[in-house]
Amino acid sequence: MKGALIILLALVVTGVILYIHHRLTDKGEDTDTTPQPADRPEGCCGQHLVCEKESLLAGVSKEIVYYEDEELDAYRGTKPDEYTDEQIEQFRDVLYTLRPDEIGGWARSIQLREIELPTAVRDELVMLAAEARQTLNHQDTGNA
Repeated sequence: MKGALIILLALVVTGVILYIHHRLTDKGEDTDTTPQPADRPEGCCGQHLVCEKESLLAGVSKEIVYYEDEELDAYRGTKPDEYTDEQIEQFRDVLYTLRPDEIGGWARSIQLREIELPTAVRDELVMLAAEARQTLNHQDTGNA
């Protein structure tokens, strides 16, 4: 029991020393490398991915653009939970061949064509769109 208390005391003392060292050597430099979310659109609810999804599907453009995905028109009227695994893979094949700057346009095109994405692909689209937007924002600001 006495040995465990000595080890615990040594850990606490080491933690305090490391904390003090960190506070003394941190001169206000931003060492946080965690990516920060992009600015939210006005009126965003705070649940950023939800806002991303809504902005993707808002249908900003009314022009239907095809991304070598004409075969997906066959799924017009199919509900998100009615797709087979093979059909889901068709959507993924198109999604993962898009350039980052094409993702938003493809999502709008799918919506205008009245195609409901499979649930899993829709979630992946939202995630990829957020990553693409962040990547494009970094390139625009020269932080690539």
